[in-house]
Order: sequence, then C-alpha cells, then structure tokens
Amino acid sequence: MALRLISENVMTVRFMLAEDIPAAALVHQSAFPRQRHSQQWLQCNFNAAPRYLCFVAQQANEIVGYIIWVQKSGFRPEAVLELEQLAVAPEHQGKGIGRELIAASLPLVKAQLSKQGSTLKHILVTTRADNFAQQLYRETLGAEVETTISNLYSADEVLMIARNVSV
Repeated sequence: MALRLISENVMTVRFMLAEDIPAAALVHQSAFPRQRHSQQWLQCNFNAAPRYLCFVAQQANEIVGYIIWVQKSGFRPEAVLELEQLAVAPEHQGKGIGRELIAASLPLVKAQLSKQGSTLKHILVTTRADNFAQQLYRETLGAEVETTISNLYSADEVLMIARNVSV
C-alpha cells in the first residue's frame, strides 16, 4: 500500500478488493462513456488475478481512480506488462492521481512479479492517438510511440512501449 498527499488529502493506492468493484465501476462508466457493463468488465479483470493486477486510488473513503496491469503471453521470467486501463473520475482529473496510480502501483506489481520468480522487462500501452495521457506515459514510464493503428476502437490508437523498465 502506498500513501501520498494529493491536494491536501491523503490518497491511498492499493490492490483492488472485491468490495471496491461497484465504486470503481462508477469511475469506469464516467471515464469511458462509450463502454458498457462497467461492473462486469471490472469483475472479470479482478477475477483474472494474478495475470490481471488491479489497483485503486482511494481518497477520503472514495474510490477516485483505478489502474489495471496485465501480464502478456504467459508467466515469463522477464514479464511484459500491459497497462490495460487507467481511469480517474472526471471530477478528480488534473490533480496528479493518474500519475500517482502508475508510480505507486508499479512497485507493487514488481513485488508480485518477484513472488512468481519474474522481473519486469517491458510495458505496453495503447491509447487514442489524440489522448493527452501519452505525455503521462512518456514521463512516468519512458514509453514511446511505436506505431499507430487506424480506426481501432473509436479512433486511431497508438501502441507505446517502455523498454527495459527500471522504475
């Protein structure tokens, strides 16, 4: 568990618990309005641990965001992760919560990898080509755009990769 001071309130980044799913689903629904069945989506991801590692940001007893990391292509000695999804409730965006979710959860992910005898090699991220979060992924992970995929979901997507991650 990681505790940080964000905007005068203590924020905790911790593993998601089953009882967090309804509140995290509200964050999902507000952050991704084109997606449906938010609670079912998060429940499926939560149930897929340890392949899927889900974390929440909690501030003043409120779930304000979450992050989902996924181990790709099997449990390998050198793990390749995907930052599957990062969401912050719209009313809490712009306060550094997304950055903190990445920074505080990644050491917890690395500890989980270590328990299974793995180390972190690379991190993949896909996001809309027009998403300002690309800058966040560059700054926090060192991710760079590798390619653009036209018209994948609702618009063009970029595949970003952070290679040989030492965070």
